Amino acid sequence: MIRIQYQTQRLSMRFFMLMLVLFFVQVGFGLLLALQHYDPAILAGTLNFNIARAEHLNLGILWILSGFIGTILFVGPLLSRRELYAPWLVKFLFYALVAVTAWNVFAQSFAAKGVSGWWMGQPWLQEGLEYLEAGRGADVVILIGFSILAFVVLKTFPPRREWNEIHWGLAIGVVALTLVWTFGMFFVERQDVSEYFRWYVVHYWVEGVWEVIHITLVGFLLVLLFDANVKSVGYAVFWGVSLVWLSGLIGNAHHYFWIGTPEFWQFWGSLFSALEPLPLIFCFWHIYLDAHHDRKPLKNAPAFYFILGSVMLEQVGAGILGFTMTFALTNVWSHGTWITPAHGHLALFGTFGMLGIAAAYYAVPAMRGIKAYDQRLGRLGFWLLFTGMLGIALAFAMGGTAQVFINRTLALNWFGGDLYPALAFYKGLILVFGLVFATGTAVVAYDLVTLGLRRTSPASAFVHDDAGIGGGHTITRWSRYLTGFEAGTWLLGMWIFGALITFGLLSFNLPSVQAGNPTLPYTLAWIGYPGLLLITLLFVWRFLASLEARALDPANAAARPRVDLPQVGTA
Repeated sequence: MIRIQYQTQRLSMRFFMLMLVLFFVQVGFGLLLALQHYDPAILAGTLNFNIARAEHLNLGILWILSGFIGTILFVGPLLSRRELYAPWLVKFLFYALVAVTAWNVFAQSFAAKGVSGWWMGQPWLQEGLEYLEAGRGADVVILIGFSILAFVVLKTFPPRREWNEIHWGLAIGVVALTLVWTFGMFFVERQDVSEYFRWYVVHYWVEGVWEVIHITLVGFLLVLLFDANVKSVGYAVFWGVSLVWLSGLIGNAHHYFWIGTPEFWQFWGSLFSALEPLPLIFCFWHIYLDAHHDRKPLKNAPAFYFILGSVMLEQVGAGILGFTMTFALTNVWSHGTWITPAHGHLALFGTFGMLGIAAAYYAVPAMRGIKAYDQRLGRLGFWLLFTGMLGIALAFAMGGTAQVFINRTLALNWFGGDLYPALAFYKGLILVFGLVFATGTAVVAYDLVTLGLRRTSPASAFVHDDAGIGGGHTITRWSRYLTGFEAGTWLLGMWIFGALITFGLLSFNLPSVQAGNPTLPYTLAWIGYPGLLLITLLFVWRFLASLEARALDPANAAARPRVDLPQVGTA
């Protein structure tokens, strides 16, 4: 049985539960947006598309932050070997997060009415900047909340002479989380300068600070799941964090291409944005090494499923698809089209959202004192979410390719009816895969909320499924040991498809394409996007099958956890 070692770890439970509630609501807004793509008249005048989209974006950021905070609070005492400092501040932080969430949802009504609440030169009620819609009042509360988190973490940590790389990564992350937020706390009248500093927050905060926290937490969760060597994990965390900052600081310039900033940003933004996938490749590779260092059976399959999913969608969404669209010569076509949300959905949910869910699958059973639990719902939820998100990204990417040609190349009217029939099929795909994703959301939320609170029959209580994900009761060719060479080959295949996608976007610059012949970009897109997402799905299946097959190895018989019924407990 996994038990918590420190009572203040239980404070993370409320953040994980809030994460699940906000995740469920956010997906509901996503389904509404999919319907409004088909019929903009749905809820017109009551909840228009632009307001629903803002709610969807804001709730996405908030539920991911809830998961991050919950994970940090759960692992903080383990890193420090003592209870969290000032638990009452953590409780205050939770209520502040709830208040900010409620305000973000409510503040969109001010946006619909054009009310900003100006006072002392600042928009206190609603400021209308994408991703930063809530006004200065909410910004101040958020700053206080981040300051509390940084204070609690640093005061809980041991003296600095005892820190390892994981301590440093998490400390840098929580401090930077607070400092970078200040760039969004002042109003600038000039739109180009306002956008310049807005991307300081959006890029450095998410693609910089969140990445640092993500790499650090992934490393420590692997230590917990596989008893991995802390020193080797710390080495990986150090280089991951270093590469994030070295590439990401100037890589922010890919947001400056078309907002009126100097032209030299096009070169530097393209160059350093191309380097940003390096830490993501490094992060995946240390996942592979840590998962294969002892060849023991998976003790908590759902937790590792979501960690692997997090790193793989980070690789594909943030890394490969980010790479394809952040050169100036490709971004001039893809910027602001459906190609952008294909990258954004995979990167944001995959990288950060899946990490919070993974941590919850580790922490919730520990906090509820569960001996063993039926892991089938967790596995099912993972595959529904993973497959659904890949499908949503495919629909956005293919629809975006058609949109670039029809709207950007032929200059046909977006609102005049030219695009609607061309994108109708892809709109349908988004709704279909959105329903798959929503089903996975419901399964995961139900499973985590009720773990240890529902009784399971003896026939279904188990830790490992002998059949594994590869099927059968023997180790097959598909579920054999995954070598480093094979893993590298899969990864190389992903980047080959990414190169095809890049060449497809670059081909929009060709005179023949601009003259009205879309054969080349369409062909490369139809090979590149489905190929990339299919090979991603197959590789994750192959990776997990090889790990599940360890339970069938006779040498691991003694290491298999004893089957037992879940205990009925409370958080």
